Formats: sequence, structure tokens, C-alpha cells
Amino acid sequence: MSNKWPHLDYLGWRETCSALHFYLQIAGKYRLAHTPWLNHSWNATFYVTPLGLISSPIPDGPGIEILFDLRNHMVVGTCGNGRKASFALGPSTVAAFHANFVQLISELGGTPTFNGNPNEVPNPVPFTEDHRDRPYDREAAQRFHHASVAVDRVFNRFRTSFLGKSSPVHLFWGSFDLAVTRFSGRRAPLHPGGIPSLPNDVAQEAYDREVSSAGFWPGGGGIDYPAFYAYAYPAPSGFWGASVRPEGAFWHEGLSEFILPYDAVQSAANPDAALMEFLVSTYDAAADLGRWDRDLLDCLPGRRGQVRPHDAEQPGPASPLTVEKVEREDTASKGRYRILVDGVEAEMTYSRAGEGLIIIDHTEVPAALRGRKVGERLVRQAVEDARREGVAIIPLCPFAKAQIDRHLEWQDVLRRS
Repeated sequence: MSNKWPHLDYLGWRETCSALHFYLQIAGKYRLAHTPWLNHSWNATFYVTPLGLISSPIPDGPGIEILFDLRNHMVVGTCGNGRKASFALGPSTVAAFHANFVQLISELGGTPTFNGNPNEVPNPVPFTEDHRDRPYDREAAQRFHHASVAVDRVFNRFRTSFLGKSSPVHLFWGSFDLAVTRFSGRRAPLHPGGIPSLPNDVAQEAYDREVSSAGFWPGGGGIDYPAFYAYAYPAPSGFWGASVRPEGAFWHEGLSEFILPYDAVQSAANPDAALMEFLVSTYDAAADLGRWDRDLLDCLPGRRGQVRPHDAEQPGPASPLTVEKVEREDTASKGRYRILVDGVEAEMTYSRAGEGLIIIDHTEVPAALRGRKVGERLVRQAVEDARREGVAIIPLCPFAKAQIDRHLEWQDVLRRS
């Protein structure tokens, strides 16, 4: 599968998307009915695989796992005794899908009993009574799956820089979103509930701890395009006005969440890095403004094949981010970035090593400016300029190297050997 992110046209496949949403609700409600409750409804979710969306084994009968195979357009049930049953995904009705799913579970030796009403949708109709014809666009379903694999990859990498409680990357079939959530470890005020067709006690249990959450919607739920979202509960004072990245991200008043249109990521020079910027900057805003104990919770991003040392240096505690402008002085052979705060200058110098390569060799932040993320601003500006100019960076300066190591979303500018 290509690493290029696919184009998604929600309006073009909206009816197929809606059908998949209902079909996943049917399978999800079966999973929910037959698994012990796990905090925040984590016992009911689905997960991205190279073939589609899958449950973990469901403790019903011989143990049943459900796969929505979006490459071959099948619903496949597999159980612990080796038996397998399946049926095709195609144009259908919700009622017909429900009947096929009940038959599949019965063939596998399970008990197909579960709640028969949709959740988190307006004007819900019981599954067995929904006879409206629904299309199935095979190519659109495959594009959605392709995008989900890419999103899952970035979300899972984002998880590696957090030591606190974190959710898996999983798909909630109620709202039809792929999500990842971090927890501060503190209790949250009682959630007011009021989510359409969702019991208040479910919502209140889901949000009984402080969270910073991000996710991906294929569309719907108040927006008519695919998008990434990020929110905090409870939202700390000033959260809505925080500066988040990349360009294209904005605060949605109606949803009370930050939104980044999928198209802004898909069309970026490096989609993975663009999405990582959104995840990191929105978490930074939630954690800093919410006064999370980041010294305890945060860590350097994980690396392939390397154990994180137990005493590894942690990212520093939250500190005010200076807003003064970074200036650049550049010549044919060398240059520097400088920032002046209250009459005190910090700088980062670099040299050019031929076409398309700069070497950051020194960063100097006076003691009066330490703890204000001045050095981080200098490195960020160099990264942004490198992307715009199409050059790579070698960070020989230990400070610059540590900053780029910490920020997964900056590592696309490193020179690859």
C-alpha cells in the first residue's frame, strides 16, 4: 500500500459511510453485550488492521472475532474452534445486514442477542425496521480504509511520547471516529450528558477523568468533510484561543473542538508530520493550560528497536511560550536565528553544507530567558524554514538535537543517511 494519503470525498460517499456506520453499530452492540465492561467503553471498540476494522476476541460461545474486511468487502467471523463464516458487503438495508449478522453469529455457535437500537444518531430507527435501500461504494470504502491505516500509524506513534494512562487507538462505532486519548490522572467534574441516543451514565463514565483527546471523523456529526478533531475535558480556561498547528487548524465554535480538515493533511508535503503537529500542539495546549504534571506524564518519543531508558531525560515542565518574533540572518555559507526578549538575545547558529543541507551547530539561551521555551522557538523556526525551502537539517548542536528528538512532527527534516 502506498504511503501517499488518499483523497476522501465525504459528500460523494456519504450514503455508504452512513451504511458502514450502522453496520458497525450492529457488530459493536453484539460485542458490547458479550464483553465485561472496561473503563470508558473500551470493551466495545474496533481496531484498524491491514484488511479493515476488527474486534478483539469476544467471549461468546467458542470465542468470536469480527472483521469488516474493507479490501475484499466481506464481514468475516472467526472463532476459537477454527470455524469461520462470512457474508458480502454490498448494497443492502440495515435490516438485511442485521439478519445476515445474526445468522453469522449463530453459525459460529454464538448467541446473537444485543440491543437493537442505534446510538448517537438523530431520529434512530431500530435496526430490524430500517428497510431503506443503502448503496455500497467499494472504492470509497477502500479509500476510507487506506486513510484509516495512515491515521492509525500516526496516532500510535503519538502514543509513544506519553507515560500516563492512554487509550489504545480505536474506533468508536457510536460516533464513528478513530480516537486516541490521554489522561491527566485527575478526576473530572460530572459530565452533563445530553449526547443524542446515548445514556447519560455512559457519557459520564467515559468522562470521569480529565482527558486530552484527538480523533478522525470521515465526515458527518456537524461537518460535511473528513476532519481531525481535538478537545479537552474539562476544557481549561483559554483553551479555545490556544495557538495550534499546522496551518488550517481552527477552533470550531459549534463543536467546541479544534478541527483540522483532512484535506489539509492529505495535501501537505509530509502528511504524517502535519497530523503530528496537530496532535502535539493541541495536547500541549490542553496539558499546559490544564496544569497537567508533564514532568511525570511526558517522555521522549519511542524509537524502533530501542528500549527507553528508565532514567531518560524527560521533556521539561510546562512554561510560558514566548511570542516575540524569531529573526533570521542568512548568507551563502552560514546564518543564525535570533530572538530578543526584554532586551536579552538568544541565538542559534548554522552553516550550509552544499545544496539542500544545513548544520545547526550552536544554541545559546541566556539564563534570564531559560524556562520560557525560547530555544524551542528557534529550533521550530529552523524546521519550518527547512520545510519551506526543501532543505535537510543535521542537528550537531546537542540542544537542537534533543528538541528534534522530542518532537516527532519535526523529524521529517532530518537528513536521512
